[in-house]
Amino acid sequence: MSGQSFEVKTIAHIRTDLKEKFGIPRQSGLVKELGGCIIFEPPYRRGEAFRELEGFSHIWLLWIFTEAIRDGWQPTVRPPRLGGNKRAGVFATRSPFRPNPIGLSCVKLESIRTDEKYGIVLDVSGVDLLDNTPIIDIKPYIPFADSIPRASGGFADKHASHTLDVRVNEELLNRLPEEKRGALIGIISQDPRPAYKNEPERIYGFGFAGFEIKFKTDGQTAEIVDIINTDD
Repeated sequence: MSGQSFEVKTIAHIRTDLKEKFGIPRQSGLVKELGGCIIFEPPYRRGEAFRELEGFSHIWLLWIFTEAIRDGWQPTVRPPRLGGNKRAGVFATRSPFRPNPIGLSCVKLESIRTDEKYGIVLDVSGVDLLDNTPIIDIKPYIPFADSIPRASGGFADKHASHTLDVRVNEELLNRLPEEKRGALIGIISQDPRPAYKNEPERIYGFGFAGFEIKFKTDGQTAEIVDIINTDD
């Protein structure tokens, strides 16, 4: 029915090492080492709601782009895959600037555990979500229905393999906990810079896992130049 509206409930929030938009992978699954844990709101911590979920290796997350909520919408956007300068229809992109700011991510379900304080908690990997992002639904990934091997990816296919080689001094990298290092390398290798930026002398920075990460680029190479513990 035209004009009909629905109430959408937040069922959970995800905790990740990504505290700001810059640095977040542009799609889920690109940085497999990047983990998160999903903590449910009290009404949804009932064990029976998760019955049989352990049989699935991956799940779909539907969530809210909290940093993109605004009045109104535009029919075209500038997707990074088109260099940030060419416009495409919003419904042909995964831009956060949509009529409804809903995101969709497929993540690996690493474990289902019971926490003394939060009840059922889902540990996941391959995330592309800002810390504390609200989750509005979870559905299992079903390979025979959700995987279409010969599907066309449109303009995104042409840029799918773009990555940077990442260099970092071992002594510098050792400032970061060992279990976080692979995720950091993965994030930078995906080139988090705006698509239209190519400034070799510029130092980029973003927050990750309680550290300020600084890097610069030269062609297809990125070099981490500093890792600063911001929790000290």
